[in-house]
Amino acid sequence: MKQLLIWFLTCMTTTILLVGCTTEGKQTKESKQTQEQTQEDNYRIVSTTVAITEVLDALEINIVGKPTSYKTLPERYDNVEEIGNPKKPDMEIVRSLDPTHLLSVTTIEDMVEPVLEGSEIEGTYLDFSSIEGMQDSILQLGETFNREQQATKLFARYDKKKAEIQTLIKDEKSPKVLILMGVPGSYLVATEHSYIGDLVKLAGGTNVIQGDEREYLASNTEYLHRVKPDVILRAPHGFPEQVKEMFNKEFKENDIWKHFKAVQNDRVYDLEEKIFGITAGIRADEALDELVNMLYPNLNE
Repeated sequence: MKQLLIWFLTCMTTTILLVGCTTEGKQTKESKQTQEQTQEDNYRIVSTTVAITEVLDALEINIVGKPTSYKTLPERYDNVEEIGNPKKPDMEIVRSLDPTHLLSVTTIEDMVEPVLEGSEIEGTYLDFSSIEGMQDSILQLGETFNREQQATKLFARYDKKKAEIQTLIKDEKSPKVLILMGVPGSYLVATEHSYIGDLVKLAGGTNVIQGDEREYLASNTEYLHRVKPDVILRAPHGFPEQVKEMFNKEFKENDIWKHFKAVQNDRVYDLEEKIFGITAGIRADEALDELVNMLYPNLNE
């Protein structure tokens, strides 16, 4: 009888301890979730570029301010306040939103910083100048705003695409590529340090402009003719239809273009701005697929 009583008390003690540990573990988990939710509720994020806004949407992050753009932004942000131009946000609107974070990109930091001066609002500048830079920024956003799982998944999406491309083109000869970045009325030559230059490099192409650290250079058509590009990519930055008309007029009226091998071989391609932005964006994997089709038409045969 005494042994039975000892056995019963031992079982009861063990059960109480197990229940206590389970309850404590559950409370700790719930406490952590509550703390993370409170932090999230306190975030007041202003996104100043379309590319950042689309990435934030993919990470399921809410914002209080979005850029003004002719492009269609994610439905999640339909009722979010517009804050104006990415390079020169309307600071009266921005201040009224009382942001905890204002997100921009490194490529326009020197334009945004003077606008923020004296506002007591600090900008966070993300590197979207390449796919790798965007991937690192995605992980940074995931860590900052408690979206590590979504960030890791999105990061892996671009790694997977880059690996697919490398396998696909491993036996192909690298074509020489000229990239023209156009705005209404003028155009520049993009180097491998620009975002589209980075895409071309990842797709196995060789930029005809080498040895310059700048992203964009003034065009010298005589020099460009001498380097004999196999492919010419024409990229618009803002007002894509106007830029396309400008390029068509330039290639028709400037006699030198008809002597380019790429023109003679019908290897001139107009890039769609929604996919090929001036900075990296959510559709970078799609851009790589399109580039491969342009650079290696034999793969489509």
